[in-house]
Amino acid sequence: MAISRLLVQNFRNIAQTDLEFESKFNFIVGNNGSGKTSLLEAVYYLAHGRSFKSAVSNRIISYEQPHFLLHCKVQEYQHQWSIGLQKFRQGNTIFKINGEEANKLSQLTHLLPMQIITPEGLNLLNGGPIYRRAFLDWGLFHHNNAFYPAWSNLNRLLKQRNAALQQVSDYNQLLIWDKELVKIAHQVTSWRAEYVESLRSEIERTCALFLPELHISLTFYQGWEKETNYGDILKRNFQRDKAVGYTMSGTQKADLRFRCNGLPAEDVLSRGQLKLLMCALRLAQGEHLMTQKNRHCIFLIDDFASELDPSKRELLAHRLQQSQSQVFITAITNDQLIQMQPKNHRTFYVKEGRID
Repeated sequence: MAISRLLVQNFRNIAQTDLEFESKFNFIVGNNGSGKTSLLEAVYYLAHGRSFKSAVSNRIISYEQPHFLLHCKVQEYQHQWSIGLQKFRQGNTIFKINGEEANKLSQLTHLLPMQIITPEGLNLLNGGPIYRRAFLDWGLFHHNNAFYPAWSNLNRLLKQRNAALQQVSDYNQLLIWDKELVKIAHQVTSWRAEYVESLRSEIERTCALFLPELHISLTFYQGWEKETNYGDILKRNFQRDKAVGYTMSGTQKADLRFRCNGLPAEDVLSRGQLKLLMCALRLAQGEHLMTQKNRHCIFLIDDFASELDPSKRELLAHRLQQSQSQVFITAITNDQLIQMQPKNHRTFYVKEGRID
């Protein structure tokens, strides 16, 4: 999987650019505020329909422009796709695949499996469970075609149940939602647990390379007491859920917990070590996709040198080269990329939104 060409119009300070990328390494070099992260953000937006920096689209559209436009060519083995995305100030978005309007954003996400490593990405480890659930569910989305419809239905049922909690007085009035909710919750939980187990060896192997002095372990918390039927939990906690106005137990509370030498990783590791662990997790998940599904993940790395010493940069560079994936890396100077010596690469220089 690789993006061979990218057209960007009116995206932050990038008025217009048309770039051809290398199928392996692409370096984006420029001063802070030059637009190098904006280019990375544009690539990310094509796969997710949103930014990794701002939830407000009007901040992304160039000043006094009505919309921004992104278009790319994607190559995977002998297949090629054309992907387009247009976002308007009014909030509406148009997605197109091979010239045909796409019905769902998930179609783009499936075409472009993508992992991003940023200085802010430490919330995967020291942020709330929502970030680690997203990590798990990204993997399941790309591994199991049945997961996304079930996950969407699960969220719909939870919303309906939470709304109903405000209106019912007796638990039996919730059974119409809970019978279906329990069935889907157990299925999603089973998939998550199986995925964690399949990913465990890849994570532990990669963590041992990046943090050999530490023992990193992981456990999966399903969102309620293990070995307990979810239906029994919902019935038992009805009065509590009604009092707070939402369902307190369930798949929406699932978490992936990391421990270092027996203690919570976020309490033990330094910021630099947390970044190495985060890099290891992203790499392990991307490589697991290749191993299981023969699909290469695209890696986006913002501020490559941040908080990594030269030896760790070299290790990360070596693992990225081994992955045979397409990689986009931003840096302030070429000196920060000295540990990388790939045969196939292109370097783009960014200055005030202009890219050469």
